[in-house]
Amino acid sequence: MDILVCVKQVPDTAEIKIDPVTNTLIRSGVPSIVNPFDANALEAAVQLKEAHGGTVTVLSMGPEQAKTALKECLSLGADKAVLISDRLFGGSDTLATSYILATAIKKIGNFDLILCGKQAIDGDTGQVGPEIAEHLGIAQVTFAVKLEVNAGSITVNREHDEGYEIVEAELPAVVTVVKSINKPRYPTIKSKMAANKAVIPVLTAADLPEINKERIGLKGSPTKVKKTFTPPRKESGIRIEAETGCECALTLLGKLIEAKLV
Repeated sequence: MDILVCVKQVPDTAEIKIDPVTNTLIRSGVPSIVNPFDANALEAAVQLKEAHGGTVTVLSMGPEQAKTALKECLSLGADKAVLISDRLFGGSDTLATSYILATAIKKIGNFDLILCGKQAIDGDTGQVGPEIAEHLGIAQVTFAVKLEVNAGSITVNREHDEGYEIVEAELPAVVTVVKSINKPRYPTIKSKMAANKAVIPVLTAADLPEINKERIGLKGSPTKVKKTFTPPRKESGIRIEAETGCECALTLLGKLIEAKLV
């Protein structure tokens, strides 16, 4: 099987910062990690490769520093990695991003299966995977907890609010996975050293001549951010101590009255 895994390098959630002018994430100088759900998708792909043979390619769109995430994926069992990077792609929302990714996928090759994490932890939209499927005109199955490949099809145990359902889809298909599908492996020293030496090709807008520049970047993004702000920190509470529960209750009541809450 030839499997493609879409991965995203995301800011560490404790360090997210927003540009107040462009309303986009500030990535420069911010610690970054491989999106955790995408790590589960990569592990699922490597397990399928080990069971059925084939190759695993990882694809990411982002700045030059995203190569670090791709090299981590290579150390975890991926065979190839490709980065999509161009200033023209900056500010793309999920629709524009999925269009760029789908265009690049068509150029890179024909894949039997495309795996994505169910969502990225920086945006939490869960839209890119399904949108890639729509752009490519192939089947999609979301929230997978188990994958089983058959001749020309894939059977997916799909998680939802009321339990699980089993869905079968013809290949090629896009499948998004949840965290409980597996536990990602750790790289070895040997695999990390080999990955660090890897040369990762970069695709720019010029390498995708068929791409419609009206559908990429801020211009091609129908999602518009009207306002961003940092939620105010909650003040710490107070601790009431007394000899009896009754005294604690009376003290609490007094403070509530003082604050005009009762």
